[in-house]
Order: sequence, then C-alpha cells, then structure tokens
Amino acid sequence: MTADNKSAADRPAAEQIYLDHNATTPVHPAAVEAMLPYLREHFGNPSSGHAYGQRAKRAVERAREQVAALLACHPDEVIFTSGGTEANNLAIRGTVDPAARRHVVTSVVEHPATARPCELLERQGAPVTRLPVDGAGRVQADVARALMRGDTALVTVMLAQNETGTLMPVAQLAALAHERGALVHTDAAQAVGKIPTRVGELGVDLLSVAGHKLYAPQGVGALFVRRGVRLAPVLLGAGHEQGLRPGTENVAGIVGLGAACVLAAADQEREAERERALRDALWEALCAAIPGIVLNGHPTQRLPNTLNVSFPGARGSAVLAAAPAIAASTGSACHEGGETPSAVLTAMGLASATALGAVRLSLGRSTTGEHIDQAATALEHAWRSVHGVG
Repeated sequence: MTADNKSAADRPAAEQIYLDHNATTPVHPAAVEAMLPYLREHFGNPSSGHAYGQRAKRAVERAREQVAALLACHPDEVIFTSGGTEANNLAIRGTVDPAARRHVVTSVVEHPATARPCELLERQGAPVTRLPVDGAGRVQADVARALMRGDTALVTVMLAQNETGTLMPVAQLAALAHERGALVHTDAAQAVGKIPTRVGELGVDLLSVAGHKLYAPQGVGALFVRRGVRLAPVLLGAGHEQGLRPGTENVAGIVGLGAACVLAAADQEREAERERALRDALWEALCAAIPGIVLNGHPTQRLPNTLNVSFPGARGSAVLAAAPAIAASTGSACHEGGETPSAVLTAMGLASATALGAVRLSLGRSTTGEHIDQAATALEHAWRSVHGVG
C-alpha cells in the first residue's frame, strides 16, 4: 500500500485534516496546564478535611464558578457529572416519576443520550410525545404548543443538533412549557462554547454540558439545575454534588472543564465568526466543484462550525474512504446488511439515497484557511473518483 493509498485508519493523525470537532475536540493546552497539578501533586480527595483534600475542594469550587460564569448562572446551580450522557440522564430521569404517568415532550432528532432515557420512561409508563422537525431540521413552536398538555412534566429538546448543527427554538419552547407548569431541559453539549448559552436567556430549568465538546477532556461534564428545581439522583451513594451525583469528583477533569469555559468566555464570539467564515468558504468551494451537492440543515440557524452536506450519486462513507486526508463523520450506521441512513436526516424528509450521501464536516479552533482549501480539493477528487466523473 502506498502512502497515497493508505486508509484513514492507517494514516497518521498528523497527516489528516481534522473536521470532526462535533465528535470530540482536542484538549486545549490551557486546560492541560490547569489540569497537570491535579494529576501530579494535588491528588487529594475533595471530601477529605486535611490540606490535600481542601486544596482539591477549592479547585473544584473554582471550576464550578468558571462554568457558572459561562452559563450565567449561580455556582450552586452547577452539578458536575461524567459527561453529557450522565447529565441528560440525571435531568430527564431525575425529574420525571414514571409511576405518576406524567407526560414528556421531546423531539425526533435527539441524541441517544436523551432519546434512550425517554424510551425508558415510556416503557415504565410515562407517555412520551416526539415533536417532528421541518425540512431544515427544526422543531416548530406552533406544533409544540399543540402537543403540550396540562399534565406535561418535562420538555427536553436539544439546543443544537449534533449532525446538522441546526439550532432549536429552545427559548420559545421554554416559554410555552412554563405556561403549562412543565420543566424544561436542553442538551446543550454541541452548543456550549460555540454560541451563547446563558440559561436566563434560554429560560431553561436544566441544561447539559459535555466537556469534550469544548476543549476540555473526555469524561467530565456538568448539569445546570435551576434553584428550586427538585431533582432525584439516578446513582446512589454518598452525598457528593449536593447529593445528586455520588462518587469522588474527577478533580483534574473538572479543573480542565473550568479552564475550557474561561477560554470560551474570553473569545467565543470572535472564534465563532472565524469558524463561520471558514465553514462558508468550504461550502462555496464544494458548491463550485460538485454540481448538485446538498446542504442539510438550516441555512442560517446553525452552529457556526458545522456543515452537513450530501454528495450526489455517492455514499458519504465512500467519499470519506476515498479522501483519507480528511477526518470527518457520516450519520449513517454500518451493519452486515449494508448502511442505514441517518435517522435525523430521514426525519427531515430526505430521501434515503440523499441521506446516505451525507458527510458532517465540523470545524474547530485548529482549522485554518489552508485546511479548508485542501479539504475542498480532497473531497472533490474523492467524489469524482467514487461517482465516476472524470
């Protein structure tokens, strides 16, 4: 196998252009530096009363303040978790008692970290309504209004869709839900650090954060819980995190999350504009090179870093396989019988063939204009190779 023909898996990461930041981000050097002392000398348990433990406890509380500052909430409203999945489970399963058979409203395009807990509640007796989306992948507020009920206990709709980047009208949904006395949760894993996520402006009662989506390490996250919201723990153990998340805190990871939130607060708007310009340049280059390429998701109400496109007459997986210099994702699932198109894209009304042609290209802090030029060329050549165009 020659260097030019190496598969993506065989090609060294240094040779690839990383366009999969919605899957995970690299840990920012500032977060690494903040974490190192807590991986080395400051190893204490935050629950211990001696100097080692109290030093760790102060670090956790400082990080809590840093996360709260980014979300514009009180520090005591931040509960640390192992990531976005645990935060979603705590928010959804901790607020809805299925025995009471209270109604839950969600959407058809949620991440499994929300969809699966809702399915569990449904099996346990709680009625669940799943809101449809339009062709741009957005929930419509008027449809949501008609489907909310007097017994609705929780509305959980993500802030930014992970495949398309489409932004949901969470503030409108929250206002409607509160009129009916329901709580509102949003999975903001893809949004925090990329767009403003001030909980007061969103009007939500619960909001999930995943550290590894905003340049903190994997394995740490947070849940915003508005003061006064009653929440039952999902895990049982000691009384850590106000009794809502038992288990010794991941001090180093939490410190890294705090540092990443400081970074985001400092330059979020400027970085968003930079990535948006690069994303749009990539889209323009692909449009010029590939007739019939399709943009999936909302053209404007979308994360500034996310571009989901369908390559005409080709499967997205085949295009990426033919472009080993590009590290990106498709929404399709591979199995023995072939590929299944993304459920998110088919829920938007895309034909199966179009959905199978989709590739998600998600930019980040390390993406440069040179990367965009190289990616556009590589993807054009890959599509032509797969599609049989000269």
